[in-house]
Amino acid sequence: MATSNICDELDVPRVINAAGTKTRIGGSVIRQEALEAMQAMSGSFVRLSDLQARASERIARITGAESGYVTSGASAALLLGAAAAIAGDDLGVMNRLPNTEGIADEIVMPRTHRTGYDHAFRAAGATIVDVGTNDYHLGTGSSNVELWEIEAAISAQTVAIGYLQKSYTQPPLEEVTALATENNIPVIVDAAAEVPPVTNLSRFIEAGADLVVFSGGKAIRGPQTTGIMAGRHDLIESVALQQLDMHVEDTIWSPPPELINADKLDGIPRQGIGRSTKVGKEELAGVLKALELFAEENHERNELEWRQIAKRIANELATVDGLETRLSDSEDRSVAPEAIVTVHSDQTDCTATELVKSLRKKDPRIFVGADRLHANEFTINPMCLRDDEVEYVLEGFDSLLGSEEST
Repeated sequence: MATSNICDELDVPRVINAAGTKTRIGGSVIRQEALEAMQAMSGSFVRLSDLQARASERIARITGAESGYVTSGASAALLLGAAAAIAGDDLGVMNRLPNTEGIADEIVMPRTHRTGYDHAFRAAGATIVDVGTNDYHLGTGSSNVELWEIEAAISAQTVAIGYLQKSYTQPPLEEVTALATENNIPVIVDAAAEVPPVTNLSRFIEAGADLVVFSGGKAIRGPQTTGIMAGRHDLIESVALQQLDMHVEDTIWSPPPELINADKLDGIPRQGIGRSTKVGKEELAGVLKALELFAEENHERNELEWRQIAKRIANELATVDGLETRLSDSEDRSVAPEAIVTVHSDQTDCTATELVKSLRKKDPRIFVGADRLHANEFTINPMCLRDDEVEYVLEGFDSLLGSEEST
């Protein structure tokens, strides 16, 4: 298997990605058309606010939102969403963030929606207010969080409700957005990895979400360093005011009016908290091209191809002593069907953890999904695997199982 010349030059081991669109191993495979758009843009200069204004229009058209914005990843979008919810169009508050002393800064979140990624909310200065329990996942029969618990946590200090979108999250988004509307606070939805299906690009907006965050570098296959925001125009406007380069003389400041209404502002914001999340013109061009192609793609065909690859892998690994396989179902997988592999240690003389570690020591390295190691299982995701790489993965198991290296 040929190794990339740049990997050889940098002396960096290649990775065969059987884990899916994981940022830690490079995300996804960027579309050729996106690369071409980035190359074309690299030779030109544009005002980034003009480019973001056009991006806003395209994202709005595809998602059904009022406006859109491109950020340097989904986490950056969450930070900017929190900053917009806290500051609105108040230039003084923008200038103070992340210092929120004396300012309303609370984001209410169901406890089971909390992840390490909500650090992005806190980085903007937000205080997260937990509600609910873990009862549902403990098998007690009750829900993790009732709608009244969210409502009871809303106060004069509340600026938003944070919602992590997964197939199993509670309460239903429509109920949360209805409650938020009654209390005049926005709902920010983290849907970073929730496409495909392509209908999810508009589904959460249709359900009443005020801001939705997607990764641009996963299944959309844009630049890995991009995120996409879709939502209310006033919130997107606040994002732009806190992210764009505002270091300019006020007499010549004329931002695109479709993105920023300068007439309602008392002045020009300082460099905002979002300055560290800036996006280059090349990445903007690349993710917009990738998003348009993703929206037009035949996702049923992709699903079928992924299922065929996952089924083949599952069938072949099922013949290996000590391995038991099954395909994930709609409630038990990421966006693509996966092969779930159970390791019976009494037959293989190794655990799933030891086998996964051994795969990562091969050259090229093999990365499989490691979120189920506690159950002595791992997953194989077909989204980023070429045909020759499927063969390499299968050969990797053949070379390890039963050998001293896997024990």
